[in-house]
Amino acid sequence: MADEMLGRLARYLRFMGFDTAYAQGWTDHEVQARTQLEGRILLTRDRTLARQTSGAVGVCATDIEGQLAELRKAFPTIRWEVRPERCTLCNGTLAHWTRAPEDPWPVGVPGELVEQGLALYRCSDCRHVYWEGSHSEKVRRLIARATHPPGA
Repeated sequence: MADEMLGRLARYLRFMGFDTAYAQGWTDHEVQARTQLEGRILLTRDRTLARQTSGAVGVCATDIEGQLAELRKAFPTIRWEVRPERCTLCNGTLAHWTRAPEDPWPVGVPGELVEQGLALYRCSDCRHVYWEGSHSEKVRRLIARATHPPGA
């Protein structure tokens, strides 16, 4: 469970396939209740909330690389890599998708690359379509820098 101050971190955790709820617009009490009810670990920049929530992880860094590095130290046995399993928008699950002829062509999807075999994924909840592109490589490099620093 990422609190409201960690929206970007929630998206990156979803890039890595982690089931990550995002507590946007919730009160501290709602965040604590949902975290406990759903059996999640709370990630928060709010020091008071971290102290008041059993098992919470306080995140100090303000940049995404620093936040990921902190989580790597807190959870050293986790597999830190990009896995196309979660929607970065809504946290729904992704599945391979083949566009049916009657489906409209999704905006931004590179048709010529799909015809050459580019894999598409679609969210089971919000129906957003994903594919491996230059952005995917940038995300992989950032995650690698943050979670596998030289000499670690």
